[in-house]
Amino acid sequence: MSNAETDPAPTRCGSTRDESTRDESMPDDEGGPGAARIDVLTPRDVPLGGPRAMTVRRTLPQRARSLIGAWCFADHYGPDDVTRTGGMDVAPHPHIGLQTVSWLFSGEIEHRDSLGSHAYVRPGELNLMTGGHGICHSEVSTARTTVLHGVQLWVALPDEHRHTARDFQHHVPQPVRMDGAEIRVFLGELAGSASPVRTFTPLLGAEILLDPHASLTLSVDPAFEHGLLVDQGEIRLSGTPLHPAELGYARPGNTTLTLHNDSTTPARTILLGGPPFGEEIIMWWNFIGQSSQEIAQARQDWMEGRRFGVVEGYDGDPLPAPALPTVPLKPRKDRP
Repeated sequence: MSNAETDPAPTRCGSTRDESTRDESMPDDEGGPGAARIDVLTPRDVPLGGPRAMTVRRTLPQRARSLIGAWCFADHYGPDDVTRTGGMDVAPHPHIGLQTVSWLFSGEIEHRDSLGSHAYVRPGELNLMTGGHGICHSEVSTARTTVLHGVQLWVALPDEHRHTARDFQHHVPQPVRMDGAEIRVFLGELAGSASPVRTFTPLLGAEILLDPHASLTLSVDPAFEHGLLVDQGEIRLSGTPLHPAELGYARPGNTTLTLHNDSTTPARTILLGGPPFGEEIIMWWNFIGQSSQEIAQARQDWMEGRRFGVVEGYDGDPLPAPALPTVPLKPRKDRP
């Protein structure tokens, strides 16, 4: 799902530490000198609008941290009983300056876009759509879905590629077993597995399932910052406790990260990573740009039927863009 908020706040991509972040000290048994320092980002609930629309748990962006590498948006949703919530039905809507990464734990979503792509999002399968200069798409949960559960992630495009052509890629990563864990690498490289999917900055994206009480130490790129989002289970990331829906953030400089499942049941996490993005961006609604004027132009183009193309096969009208804020949007970037 994309950002279907009816009154989205502009996000200047930068951070100051606030009450939504816990900075946990390292226990003696899993740390010592040189161990990773983990900041814990807690989510906020975001209703997506409509009488039965889903509420998602959003860990990125927030004041404590806007980006992890080029990862700039992380919504975690479900498990939702679609007989109660009505499922997902997001009408055609536009994107610029980003890639969307759809990853499901359960359920099925039908994807259509203005490139002509017609595909399904299924558990364990990656759908990556590139907005670039402009694309629009729809997302609808299928009649086969009873429980909808997954994550929606965005990747900011660097300035030199912000206006790249629209694109769509699908990939089914093969699981890798390692020390009581099952790993599916959908972007980048980890644990000897590499995704062939093309990105515009170095990235890591992987689902990690941990057996009860399993402990896993991963070799990671020290140039990357990392974030571990917990879906289920009680996890320690390099000694720091993480609860479901929390995201643990590790700064660059780590060569290893250790995950331990304290639960008596399997745990599921999403590991994200990339080198610090280093550019200032503005996020508003479903757009990423570098100036208030760029965002305003994209909104006008969408409302006047230019630039984004048409989604064929969706039965309904496209989403109208919300009103822009009355004050100019200003960018900023995360501090180290």
